[in-house]
Amino acid sequence: MRSLKYIIMPLLLTLTEILPGQKAGTVLISHSAPGSSQFPYTSVIGMPSDPYGREADTVLTLLFAGDIMGHDGQIAAARDDSTGTYSYFSVFKYISPLISSVDVAIGNLEVTLGGPPYKGYPAFSSPDELAVACRNAGFDILGTANNHSADRGPRGIFRTIRVLDSLGIRHTGTWISPEERDILSPLMIGHESMRIALLAYTYGTNGIVVPPPATVAYIDTVRAAADIKRAGFLDADQTVIFIHWGIEYDTLPSADQKKTAEALQRGGADIIIGSHPHVVQPVKAETDSTGIRNPVVWSMGNFVSNQRTRRRDGGVMIRLEITASGDSAFISDAGYVLTWVYTPVEDGKKKFYILPCAEYESKPGFFQSPEDFEAMMIYIADARRLLENQGTGFRELTFDGMSWAAVER
Repeated sequence: MRSLKYIIMPLLLTLTEILPGQKAGTVLISHSAPGSSQFPYTSVIGMPSDPYGREADTVLTLLFAGDIMGHDGQIAAARDDSTGTYSYFSVFKYISPLISSVDVAIGNLEVTLGGPPYKGYPAFSSPDELAVACRNAGFDILGTANNHSADRGPRGIFRTIRVLDSLGIRHTGTWISPEERDILSPLMIGHESMRIALLAYTYGTNGIVVPPPATVAYIDTVRAAADIKRAGFLDADQTVIFIHWGIEYDTLPSADQKKTAEALQRGGADIIIGSHPHVVQPVKAETDSTGIRNPVVWSMGNFVSNQRTRRRDGGVMIRLEITASGDSAFISDAGYVLTWVYTPVEDGKKKFYILPCAEYESKPGFFQSPEDFEAMMIYIADARRLLENQGTGFRELTFDGMSWAAVER
């Protein structure tokens, strides 16, 4: 069962709400201002108490997933031709236990929920049922700042926000107005004795101009430094940058990615999680006696898509543990999970399944053909070679349904 957590929004009123589809034991809280007497941050129901006044260490687990795409093949696979309805439940069937095992799961929604006609590349609009499936699989937050944010213009931005709000999925990266951005960003995550700030940015929107009041968070390191500073005013213990950047299909970070990461870290960013290239890029972090510092994930690759060529057919999920001890919070563990998109044909129709690689690399009999299994193993070999040779500070993880552990090979 998940630990009790808060996702905090810096609104001008105090409101406690339980939203549709919300997981058991989870409360989402809005608050008026940091330090407000109305904010019940220090009196969480169910928090352990110590008769001697000592604070026990607490741990928050975060999980990040890469690009959630919606190509034409995925839309067709989700459609029930007899009813004209859509369902994406099966996509997350094998990966949802991992998503649901953490305190907060965050993904990059790289489509609009712009309504029909539903379309894939180049102007994405997926059925709302994709977001329903994300919620039901365990995602708490979806980032909406990416190069496809404006594929259906401002109406698509507005509708995407409305749908996510109606489903109780928190989101950040696009807003209905600059005023809403000022109110709702950064998105704050509270967990027992710590607070985490989440900020999202994108390098662009494929040249599409977004007219006001619709608002997209573009990469601007000066603005980001101000946003990070504001997170500090909201008592953030760690600030996460969820960023869309880089060169598509390059397996190594570009000079511009490195320059941007350095600027963000100078501005106070603690954690940088990247996407957009549609392939996995290295992960790096510094380690010392105080824990893990300055993790940068250059690209998580595709979480789900219809891109089937080598290296584009999978991704990594990033799992971080943040420990609060006394007055400080630090990253106590950093790991990644290799995932691969399996696309068998069932009952004459192509299906999409996201598989945790460490579990299925020992199950060749699960696959329809030896070629399917071999394609996954090629992806695993490529990704491991890159992450082990170019990465630092992270370990590969697996989940057995009860606990997380390092992959042993």
